[in-house]
Amino acid sequence: MLNLLRSEAYRLARKRSMYIYIVALLLGYALLVFVRSGGFTAESVVSDSSNFNFFPALAGAFLFSAIYTDDLNSKNLATLVGYGLSKTTIVMAKFITSVVSSVIFFVLLVGVHCAMYAVLGFAPTPRDVGWVFAFGLKYTLMTIVFMALSSIVVYGFQRTTFALVTYILFGFGIVTSLIKVADSVLKLKLADYLVSSLTDNITYGLISGTSALPSVVGYLGYLIVALVLAAVAFNRKEMEF
Repeated sequence: MLNLLRSEAYRLARKRSMYIYIVALLLGYALLVFVRSGGFTAESVVSDSSNFNFFPALAGAFLFSAIYTDDLNSKNLATLVGYGLSKTTIVMAKFITSVVSSVIFFVLLVGVHCAMYAVLGFAPTPRDVGWVFAFGLKYTLMTIVFMALSSIVVYGFQRTTFALVTYILFGFGIVTSLIKVADSVLKLKLADYLVSSLTDNITYGLISGTSALPSVVGYLGYLIVALVLAAVAFNRKEMEF
């Protein structure tokens, strides 16, 4: 697995389009902060971190494509299996890559956010930085679980379009909205178990210092189920060499 992780890191590090896209997103966000700076208050550095909610879709979709669907387009999955790597190992290596990539992006985003407010005269206090990082963590966790869930489609269907559409549906909150509508109509009481609710509870627990253990367990449950289903789907899928 270590060799596969190294090759994934090397492949992504050489992907120029990823650098261009991520830098463009961060610059666009910095420009948005600058445009809105006329209405800033001392609380804005924390309250405006809610704007991170666009990034599971905007950044996550590109990262998902780079990590998962590029291999579908290049037929690299079949090559990896042909070299003797187990399919479960491939699933885990891709997941670890998605975690590391998501964390790196959101650390950069939080850094740009705090730096822009400091430059514009609203330097965040250590407490503010902690809150902003907590909000950044929420959307990092959402991006990671959306990738894990969408990877089931990657390995089960091995079609780029299906996989990307699935991630976009998660990233833009369309799946969450549909579940909430069904929950309201059918009285299923599922709202508290959605990824958005679990990550809200985890974030609140970090900010308030209270225990969020049930939500952490629920979140890990999503990841475990997604990875198991992805591995099962991949192992059952016949590869074309």
